[in-house]
Amino acid sequence: MKIFSDIKALYQPIQPLIRQAADDVAYRELPPAAPLVPFVHCYWELKTTRALDAPFNYRVVADGCIDIFFELHQPQENFVMGFCNQYTEFLLEHTFHYIGIRFLPTMFPQLFSVNAAELSNRFESLHAVVPTVAKFIASDIHPGLTMEQIKDRLDIHLSRQAAKTVFNADGRLYDAIRIILQHEGTLSTEKALDTGISPRQLRRLFEFYIGDTPKTFCKVVRFQNSLRAQPSGYYDQSHFIKDFRNFYGATPRQALNG
Repeated sequence: MKIFSDIKALYQPIQPLIRQAADDVAYRELPPAAPLVPFVHCYWELKTTRALDAPFNYRVVADGCIDIFFELHQPQENFVMGFCNQYTEFLLEHTFHYIGIRFLPTMFPQLFSVNAAELSNRFESLHAVVPTVAKFIASDIHPGLTMEQIKDRLDIHLSRQAAKTVFNADGRLYDAIRIILQHEGTLSTEKALDTGISPRQLRRLFEFYIGDTPKTFCKVVRFQNSLRAQPSGYYDQSHFIKDFRNFYGATPRQALNG
């Protein structure tokens, strides 16, 4: 599993802290059980701590991942959100309690044999994509559980899925991903990703396992690394500011200053 563990070691995607209604909305992440570390970045929880005075506009920035999510009081209505090449906004009600599973790049398609390109830039009913997981969430997750208990149940279910999965550890794909992550997305994709496969074939692999092209994945990785580093040097690069606004919904300065 080392070929998959490298992704976890090299890539730590983040979602920015919530500023709007920050005192009344809580967000946290929990790590998966050890066997799932190469596949699941985190479990996450987004909930109101009291009823809000107005609906809550929740912005999700591009992070290169695929997520499963559901409202804890309606677990039978569960969804999967694919790779997004721009930020996404959800208008949430005055009270909510969402639970999610964030899979590292390529891992949702690996675990469930799903073409990531078919989910890109949208969310879909999980029942239509992976009915076994949808049924498990609907039957085994309920509001009486704590987040830690939910995590334990999801750990068990996903570990069983991982144990019976035959993974496609195509070195050409994962060498290309490793190069992108090691360079933090700052490279010329067509020339730098020479891993023994034609650019056209590599694009097909990326579209199936990531959900978009190597070029777009590079941009998302660079954007994510900028969120961590908050480098002022990017602020004067017009092409980067354009990408940042597309992935975040604001300029780097606006994002940093809140």
